[in-house]
Amino acid sequence: MSWEILISVLAFSPLLGSVLNALFGRYWKGLSGPIGTSLSFVSFAASVFAYLQFRPLERQDAQIITLFNWVDVGNFKVDLAYQVDQLSLFMALIITGIGSLIHLYSIGYMKGNPGIGRFFSYLNLFVFFMLHLVLAENLVVLFFGWEGVGLCSYLLIGFDTHKENAAQASIKAFVTNRIADLAMIGGIALTYWLAGSVSFITISESLPQAKFLLNALPFVAICFFIGAMGKSAQFPFHVWLPDAMAGPTPVSALIHAATMVTAGLFLIARLNFIFILVPKVGFWIVCIGTFTAFFAATIGVYQNDIKKVLAYSTVSQLGYMFVAMGTGAYVAGLFHLLTHAFFKALLFLGSGSVIHGLSDEQDLRKMGGLKSQMKITWWTFLLGTLAIVGAPPFSGFFSKDLILEKAFFFHPVFFGMGIATAFLTTFYMFRLTFLAFTGKSRVSNHVHPHESPWTMTLPLVILALGAAFSGYLLVPESLGGGIDFLEKYFLPIFAKGLLYSSQQKGITEVLHLSHQLELLLAGLSLGAILLGVGIYWFFFGKKEKLPLDESTYTGWRIFPANKYFIDEIFKNVLIGPISALSEFLSEVVEKRLIDRVLTGTGKISGGVASLLRRIQTGTVVDYAFLIVLGTVLILSVFLWRGI
Repeated sequence: MSWEILISVLAFSPLLGSVLNALFGRYWKGLSGPIGTSLSFVSFAASVFAYLQFRPLERQDAQIITLFNWVDVGNFKVDLAYQVDQLSLFMALIITGIGSLIHLYSIGYMKGNPGIGRFFSYLNLFVFFMLHLVLAENLVVLFFGWEGVGLCSYLLIGFDTHKENAAQASIKAFVTNRIADLAMIGGIALTYWLAGSVSFITISESLPQAKFLLNALPFVAICFFIGAMGKSAQFPFHVWLPDAMAGPTPVSALIHAATMVTAGLFLIARLNFIFILVPKVGFWIVCIGTFTAFFAATIGVYQNDIKKVLAYSTVSQLGYMFVAMGTGAYVAGLFHLLTHAFFKALLFLGSGSVIHGLSDEQDLRKMGGLKSQMKITWWTFLLGTLAIVGAPPFSGFFSKDLILEKAFFFHPVFFGMGIATAFLTTFYMFRLTFLAFTGKSRVSNHVHPHESPWTMTLPLVILALGAAFSGYLLVPESLGGGIDFLEKYFLPIFAKGLLYSSQQKGITEVLHLSHQLELLLAGLSLGAILLGVGIYWFFFGKKEKLPLDESTYTGWRIFPANKYFIDEIFKNVLIGPISALSEFLSEVVEKRLIDRVLTGTGKISGGVASLLRRIQTGTVVDYAFLIVLGTVLILSVFLWRGI
């Protein structure tokens, strides 16, 4: 099969599903789910075939597939082209693989919903745009997918149009991301102005020769980083992600695990040849990532909505990934992106199974004792919890500890913050798991908990296997593994940037921590996990002590319980003054000043025209008289002045 056909099938199969469901979904509601899911699996199969055909461990050159010339304005030319390499294939496999499982899960979750055709149309469209984002050969095609996933997030978060909170959450997500995207546009424009191209390969090849470009790289990197912060919900752009829980649970899983929030990390990885040359920007990426991870974890401790806890855990885990990206440990960041995709999709779909079995109940204080009624959901959810906290031997243990190791090498302070975050993550995740599944049942009498149908539990089992074993793609020698598959896999993508950076800095060898130090750091991480689960169990879980409502906390706890009042600060400091200024400009400046000036000018013109209209009689004799009168007046003036 030719590359053009293979990549077209990969990239456009979800679009076909979206169009079919948009046109005919209202007539074949029973087929909407199977059609959308089938075409998503077709895209996944094409991703697997592309991986096998590319053989990433054997070749280093990217495969460029150009469909047609898209933009041709003067010297600015952009092709609709795709770049198939190790990074794009890695992301495509995650997007289509986990995305297909979420599609399958949605068949059971959305059964009976009158808008199921519209839902699967949006879901397929989401995958289509995300694939264009990661397969793009240039910044313009990437930005097409970048804005497309923003649009789809708006449509899916606000899917339940009858819910006011869903409508507000969708607008919040859309506007917040558009603010960050202004910087993204600036980065693209500045890159084209300096490098004369938007093609990734051309830009990377021009860096060593373009000395003038190197001076502007910090500004370019900052612009792209701000864009990444918006998509990947880093402080202060994190505010949209928890509110995105207003959408159906499969939407939450798709956004948090396989699509939108990974876009910012992918952007930094794709532009690694820029970020590796600006370590000062990398330092700020580490700072913001570390702060976001810890900050979000403290909020997650006080959440009572099962999906809100997972939402803040996503923000926190993304902070870990940004720490890796900022230190230049791109493989570690992408490794955690992979493991996080498995266990976060598992946890969100598991929470959806709980919500489905409890007739849409999401409050953890109204659950309990569910493990006997929902055994598959219980065991898979427990495995997801063990993976996200980094308990050995599950996937999060290997990926999270690798990031902590890189953070320690960067500076011990960041490692300490990472350990504190790991402790908080363990505390709130076991708090969630114990409150939902163990202890006495607090479920309302009219609700009858039950296990979900196979279309929902089968994806849970598959994702649980991924959460358990995906960590074995990269196992350090200190833990008895010495498996470096991912490092070899990504070597062609990151080697050029790392090599050039090393040459500029005079680095001749790569530094590694000793095995003893690696084991010590892993032990500290494991100690934080044991401390987190131990403190929760002995002080709260054993006593079956229920959490309080957010409004009842006092002292310093009032801040994390109320999300540090960030939304209120934005409303009063930014949104309020801007709204007041807009209202002033509209009511006073526009209506009372500009409108009156324009209206007054019109009235004056009308008055003058009314006077002039009176001398337009249409009679020839009158006009002749005026001509003679005018002539006499002119001659009189001349005679009076002595001319």
